[in-house]
Amino acid sequence: MALIVHHLNNSRSQRVLWLLEELEVPYQIQSYKRGADMLAPPELKRVHPLGKSPVIVDDGVVVAESAAIIDFILDKYGSGRLRPLTGTPEYLQYRYWMYYAEGSAMPPLLLRLVFSKILTSPKPFFIQPIVKKIVSNVESVFIEPNLRSHLDFQEQTLSTSSWFAGAQFSAADIMMSFPVEAAGSRVDLSGRPHLVKFLQSIHSRPAYKRALERGGPYEL
Repeated sequence: MALIVHHLNNSRSQRVLWLLEELEVPYQIQSYKRGADMLAPPELKRVHPLGKSPVIVDDGVVVAESAAIIDFILDKYGSGRLRPLTGTPEYLQYRYWMYYAEGSAMPPLLLRLVFSKILTSPKPFFIQPIVKKIVSNVESVFIEPNLRSHLDFQEQTLSTSSWFAGAQFSAADIMMSFPVEAAGSRVDLSGRPHLVKFLQSIHSRPAYKRALERGGPYEL
């Protein structure tokens, strides 16, 4: 039975396709499209109760969550590739960035997206100034300082090593691709040349390009 990726457009499942292309693991895609509300369609709940992507099914085993999927694939198909040796300093960095990508990097980016939607959503004219003031305060007091801190941290890391976990490209860079790409779509990265270089480097990888060809257009 082939490995099946339940792939939602413009989502984290693009990372799973990219990993499989890097490892040259055969797989099939079951594609889903976001609705007008930008949420995943209810059909995904037939695969996993939360109805979110990415989800893979491999020999009847259902695995959800990006990092868990990547660990599963590397354990089964990696043969030591795309993951530093256990016990090395690079492995500690690898584990850190694998968890950091969703645990710390994404929340302020999601908050910026949510509050931007609140600001632009239809509302009675008489409450628009109140909403605008609330959004502005949250942005200036919480979201912007946190985003700046995280992007500075990522920039500093890449100023001392070629990739997030050291000199070698790893699955940690695949995990970090989503928050860095999301940041690039919502923040001016021109003052952070190492993050810009990181994006250029991953976008030039043949496996990344093949994943886009199979998964379809990818916008954040």
